Amino acid sequence: MAEKPDWLRVFVPTSSLPSARHVDRALSGFGIHTVCRSARCPNLPTCWGQGAVTFMILGDVCTRSCRFCAVEHGRPAPRDPGEPFRLAQVVRELGLRYVVLTSVDRDDLPDGGAGHYAAAIRLLRQTAPQAIVEALIPDFGGERGALDAVVGAGPHVVGHNLETVRRLTPAIRDRRAGYDLSLSVLRAVKEIAPRAVTKSSLLLGLGETEEEVGEALADLRAAEVDVVVLGQYLRPTARQLPVVRYVPPPEFCRWAQRARELGFRGVVAEPLARASFRAAEIYAGLR
Repeated sequence: MAEKPDWLRVFVPTSSLPSARHVDRALSGFGIHTVCRSARCPNLPTCWGQGAVTFMILGDVCTRSCRFCAVEHGRPAPRDPGEPFRLAQVVRELGLRYVVLTSVDRDDLPDGGAGHYAAAIRLLRQTAPQAIVEALIPDFGGERGALDAVVGAGPHVVGHNLETVRRLTPAIRDRRAGYDLSLSVLRAVKEIAPRAVTKSSLLLGLGETEEEVGEALADLRAAEVDVVVLGQYLRPTARQLPVVRYVPPPEFCRWAQRARELGFRGVVAEPLARASFRAAEIYAGLR
């Protein structure tokens, strides 16, 4: 495997460290999980230093085992009914104006955790009315009732990640996930709430071809997705799939241009980009 190139080095300004420590203390104090930690996101110090946090509800153990993801998988703990209230408290304490909620998959729950998601969104909308709420959701097995519950709670942005191209999906994502299933979820969100902003992301460097990336972008636009994020896959630990290729920054620039030409309203395409990276900035640019 090729050595990690210089353009993937993360530089953290020392001025951001006090803010990042404040966020860390608040999260620990309220017992709130984040995908930033659980998925070993390379942007954690920078984002936390700017007060940007992606909260992970429904625990930190996933019922699925995608081969690119560092989140622990297995048998989750029971749902914590107090979690939405603690989440609202930490959002108030941190004074956040943009909140991203995501979760592990909870195939063990009858509704996939949709009711818990909806409760968290409603509480945030009530207690932090100044905050934009983005829900980065699992597929809920495509169950329309679950999607109705989450989208009906009123998030401003609803994201669901396609993750990779059609050919690689069976080898990279859990067998219960699916390329067409994810597209159907994104289409359903627009049907339920036509004015909601929809969002998805792709990880590059897993062995996809240029034609396949183009097809995935076209499929996302056909599903009326508003915002797309493209980033470099980075192997979190030795247990996950190795990187096939490091995509250079100029190639990301070309994909950004291609995405804009296809009609996406918001585009983030750079090596360290992840689904919630620069989320507030992109949303502000859509208004």
